[in-house]
Amino acid sequence: MNREIVLSNAAAQKGNALRLLLFALTLGLDQITKYWARAHFSLPSGEPDYYRSIRIIGEWIQFRLVYNHGAAFGMKPQNLLPFLHPTLFYTLFSLAAIVVLILYYRRLGRHETWLKSGVVLILSGAAGNLIDRMLLHKVTDFIDVGIVGFYPRWPTFNVADSAVCIGVGILLIAPIFLKPRPPLAHA
Repeated sequence: MNREIVLSNAAAQKGNALRLLLFALTLGLDQITKYWARAHFSLPSGEPDYYRSIRIIGEWIQFRLVYNHGAAFGMKPQNLLPFLHPTLFYTLFSLAAIVVLILYYRRLGRHETWLKSGVVLILSGAAGNLIDRMLLHKVTDFIDVGIVGFYPRWPTFNVADSAVCIGVGILLIAPIFLKPRPPLAHA
């Protein structure tokens, strides 16, 4: 019985270490790619060079620099509280979301690995965009996706946005398709 508990604790620690690695890799990839986009698609003034892009798959997927001063998809919820500077608004909102996600993560059971991974992806994305807002007062977006001949295109996004969307998808889909493993039976 004690051996089963030790093995279970070791597996939980390994899972937490892997999720910490997932967080660090996602956040690092986000920051590196944003730096790359700013370095390759900016005018000397630092503003985006809207005439410069790299086509990955024709006009379907391309890289081009856009700065987002609003929220997801260019929305501006900070207008609800106009007395707060947008950077302060998003910093407070992001910190509140991070606290809620950490509390949710801690409430998840040891065997709810997919849900924990989804939360970690959302946290890494939130942290990546929070870093941009705190340092630049805007978010660097550079992945442009669209259907040729169809407008408008999908809003330009970044690795952090992708991590948040994948994490939310996992949180929505995992409970439907994946049943958490029951704890080890004690004899």
